[in-house]
Amino acid sequence: MTPPWSSDEHEVFRETVRAFVAREITPHEERFSEQGHVDPSLWTAAGAAGLLGCDIPVEMGGLGGDFGHECVVYEEVWRTAFSGFGKGVHEIAAHYVLDYGTPEQRARWLPGMVAGDLVGAIAMSEPGAGSDLRAIATTAVRDGDEYLVNGSKTFITNGLLANLVMTVVRTDRDAGSKGYTLLMVETDGLEGFRRGSLLKKIGMKSQDTCELFFEDCRVPVSASLGEGEGLYQLMASLAYERTIVAVKAIASIECAVRETLAYTRERKAFGKRLFDLQNTRFKIAEAQTAATIGRVFVDHCVQRVIDGTLDAETAAMAKWWLTEQQCRVTDDLLQLHGGYGYMLEYPIARLYADARVQPIYAGANEIMKELIARGLDR
Repeated sequence: MTPPWSSDEHEVFRETVRAFVAREITPHEERFSEQGHVDPSLWTAAGAAGLLGCDIPVEMGGLGGDFGHECVVYEEVWRTAFSGFGKGVHEIAAHYVLDYGTPEQRARWLPGMVAGDLVGAIAMSEPGAGSDLRAIATTAVRDGDEYLVNGSKTFITNGLLANLVMTVVRTDRDAGSKGYTLLMVETDGLEGFRRGSLLKKIGMKSQDTCELFFEDCRVPVSASLGEGEGLYQLMASLAYERTIVAVKAIASIECAVRETLAYTRERKAFGKRLFDLQNTRFKIAEAQTAATIGRVFVDHCVQRVIDGTLDAETAAMAKWWLTEQQCRVTDDLLQLHGGYGYMLEYPIARLYADARVQPIYAGANEIMKELIARGLDR
């Protein structure tokens, strides 16, 4: 299905992205997985190929496309069962700068993020704070023209390679919702900043994820995106992030269907192709139905992001429902592979392992349902 938001320009760009993935990612997937992260050079290569900052305006250092161009990259990467390129988090961080940064901040950071010289990360989660953002304990105490930052963050995507980390901190414990601030922390040469070792995960093996530690780090006040505005900025921007998660989910579902079709057409059991067995046909029919319904909904959300009309509740629906379908469909289709479905050399096994975190990050699915319910009770 060609998305309704897609133009000829998007489809030409898709060919560029597909060629990039075939050249820069696919030949190195096993090595990326073994080392626990992509090569740093992948970021600058992606920047040179025009895959970063696609929907950042040209006058602000970007490429001047729209959210559809971003989605083309997510689709083409995830359709190959590769989850190690943390572009989504990188772009979300860039959009916080775009939406809330001063002209000076945009000029300082956005061109480097578009080029891949600056790799973005978002440091929200802590050992004691996940979906409950108000429980964040990392502090930033004002000391003249600097903040003194102390605390730790965990489960940080791009944590190993990032050198520009959007860090959520408490700047005033007595100010309630006005006590949270977003700091764009430049980590190169920052005293008191250190990274933990790579975290060992059940999936997304090539996606670098680690803990970050701040011990009396001095960060300039000019790194703030607005003192006391952090919680409001996070709440206003989450729809963009959750749509990205939904786009990745549908690309993964479609990949799982394609891989299972190919496998069951070749594999034989009881003297027939697996595809000729009724249970197999029914399960794939169910999966294709979920993929088609999901695709229509995701494309609707993408168009609304492009138009600037996507509301938080609809984004929450897309996030929870698509990621739940991703887990369910992938599980069903792995079953059709038999024992081979448990072998990591088969894409369905990687798709299965990578899917499980999708209902957890970007706000757990239980939180998504609560947000939807609140909207119904207004």
